[in-house]
Amino acid sequence: MSVQIGNIELGEFPLLLAPMEDVSDPPFRYVCKQNGADMMYTEFISSEGLIRDAAKSRQKLDIFEYERPIGIQIFGSDIDHMREATEIASLAGPDLMDINYGCPVKQVACRGAGASLLQDIDKMVAMTKAVVGATHLPVTVKTRLGWDDNTKNVYEVAERLQDVGIKALTIHGRTRAQMYKGVADWSMIRDIKKNPRIRIPIFGNGDIDSPEKAAEWRMQYEVDGMMIGRAAIGYPWIFREIKHYFKTGQHLDKPTIAERIEVCKTHLQKSMEWKGPRTGIFEMRRHYSNYFKGVPDFKEFRMKLVTAATVEEIMDILGEVAKKYAFEMA
Repeated sequence: MSVQIGNIELGEFPLLLAPMEDVSDPPFRYVCKQNGADMMYTEFISSEGLIRDAAKSRQKLDIFEYERPIGIQIFGSDIDHMREATEIASLAGPDLMDINYGCPVKQVACRGAGASLLQDIDKMVAMTKAVVGATHLPVTVKTRLGWDDNTKNVYEVAERLQDVGIKALTIHGRTRAQMYKGVADWSMIRDIKKNPRIRIPIFGNGDIDSPEKAAEWRMQYEVDGMMIGRAAIGYPWIFREIKHYFKTGQHLDKPTIAERIEVCKTHLQKSMEWKGPRTGIFEMRRHYSNYFKGVPDFKEFRMKLVTAATVEEIMDILGEVAKKYAFEMA
């Protein structure tokens, strides 16, 4: 049975790309979409930034036809500002709106946004209701199990947010206190999925980093789909590998050096088209070591790539990489 969010059809067991600050921009989303991501989200956008018309927040609203279906994710601590930001973001033409109630980082949570709303569920419900009322689009939510081990309140969150109109819920299997440490616990996610009162799709997030784990957790936790974040950084092939494993029980061959180089070039190209050559080249630097992770003796090339200032230099270096590893990795 196909999973549906509002009127968006996502197929039988969708794989979602998580919204990640400074990572899931349009160039990165492009290569993930090419490799099988079923739905994606923008980096999270500050409601205050949107209302003030801050350039950085505005630029994050950029979405492209090839990305659909795509959600814009917003966060904030003021209900009226979130309502206003929803109206602004809806005009950018996404397929859905998503609210971040999961971000654990200090500068978000300590300002009363992100995961800190897990400490005030009444406010979270009021905020969600305001967002749902401010847009014609389906609204989804991403959150965590609770603020800390003593306040795992995601059961209540799921029911109450569904009651005010959200169309899907993604749960990261950690508390805010855990940040990204320890192991994600999906057992509460499964319990929410099994709750007869819950009718919306429930997606699990946290620690999905291999096709085997994805297949095992799909059976064990009975979620409607999975959201993948850190495992996709520099490795957009994770989506196609998981899908292939679901279908066949077999591992897809790992990407060759030639494929890694190809995706690198595509990512760079999209980055330059979107931000201009100078910023595009600069922002691409954070991705090189991820794209070539596990390639032996790559350090020298990495150093060259992160200091190269022109696209010609980068293409030359990637050409050297292709030559050096064509035989070694064959």
